[in-house]
Amino acid sequence: MKTIVLVVAPDGATRVETHGFVGAACRGASRFIELSLGTKTAEKLTSEYHQVPSTSSVIERQSAGGS
Repeated sequence: MKTIVLVVAPDGATRVETHGFVGAACRGASRFIELSLGTKTAEKLTSEYHQVPSTSSVIERQSAGGS
């Protein structure tokens, strides 16, 4: 499940967390929130960001066609 979490600390500092996104899709999904919040001061990329979207199902369907 893809989710975007906005955390607001007692001092007003904010943090945007994305979960369930693969690769750079998280940046596109959370961009509107980040733009609304103002200047970004830090960024921490998770292991999900560094994953490559799976294309194995597409390759399997093409191979099954038997060229």
